Amino acid sequence: MLPDRATAMKVAVVHYWLTSMRGGEKMLEAILELFPDADVYTHVYNKKNISATINRHNIYTSSINRLPFASKLYKMYMPLMPRALQEFNLQEYDLVISSEAGPAKGVVVNPLAFHLCYCHSPMRYIWELYHEYLNGASFFFRVFMKLLVPYLRVWDVISANLVDRFITNSEYTAKRIKRYYNRDAEVVFGPVPIEKYEGVKRDIKDYYLVLGQISENKRVDIAMDACAALGKKLIIAGGGSTKKFKKRTGLTFAGRVSDAEAARLLSQAKALLFPGIEDMGLVPVEAAAAGCPVIAYRRGGAIETVKENVTGIFFDEQSADSLAAAIVRFEAIESGFTDRAAFNVHAQKFSKTAFKERLLHIIAERKRV
Repeated sequence: MLPDRATAMKVAVVHYWLTSMRGGEKMLEAILELFPDADVYTHVYNKKNISATINRHNIYTSSINRLPFASKLYKMYMPLMPRALQEFNLQEYDLVISSEAGPAKGVVVNPLAFHLCYCHSPMRYIWELYHEYLNGASFFFRVFMKLLVPYLRVWDVISANLVDRFITNSEYTAKRIKRYYNRDAEVVFGPVPIEKYEGVKRDIKDYYLVLGQISENKRVDIAMDACAALGKKLIIAGGGSTKKFKKRTGLTFAGRVSDAEAARLLSQAKALLFPGIEDMGLVPVEAAAAGCPVIAYRRGGAIETVKENVTGIFFDEQSADSLAAAIVRFEAIESGFTDRAAFNVHAQKFSKTAFKERLLHIIAERKRV
């Protein structure tokens, strides 16, 4: 139940963009379940790709939404977004929650309002992954980045001062917030829809699994090379391009899958392979809810979403050889990962219920940190 003070507040949620339903949008759904009368502000809105839970709210967009092909090219318009945020008049709101992974926190709120920022990640493309993005970009885009990224960095740091309190998804992200903004951030896990996976029965088949959006930071290539070297079957399930990955014996690209199919794949996989670095990563928690062990690279949010020797194991070098050695080690102790109750206890820390309870407590405090 919401406290009386919370129900009386006029609430706005500022979300970077609404173009698909990924982890940030799932968190937005949970916030809107707490505040069913909240208004939503965003740069770009593609209604057909967004859930009914979000679509039922009043959704206001910035001028970015009117630019050519905005629903697909929104990241190209990133340098225009800080200025576009100033179009949002939030003076009538008592509580403003910014959901930040692209420009969202730089809104100006009523001096008496409370501005809480859930920072999924400081913008990687202007901070630690700048050189990686630069190296992979076209000549024109490299020139564009070199000119604009210094300006974006200055704006990103200054706009952090407009936030009363930061919360985030992992200690890994909290350390990055401290480094770039010199602000403390409390970790509030989740929300992960663990209820979709808790009821599945383990029926182990002879394959390993990579699950989630296929992108550079997932390091799918490491999982492919490790399994190929060991002669292990590997299923890769998730959206994204697979054109640059060569088809190999024992490798299956399943493409984008439904929640039900993801649950089935997790229930039957020997283990989930998680070779990338993510701020949190929902998939290891979903795997835990399904009773599926995880073999993860010991960096990023996985350190918190995987409980070593309970819900999975780690490897220490981001290479195929290190992952292959971990797979061999895992198979020697595989029988030790059958305590479903231990998996469930770990997964509960990341549940939607736990997320909502912690968020309400922080809002009730209304304390600047």
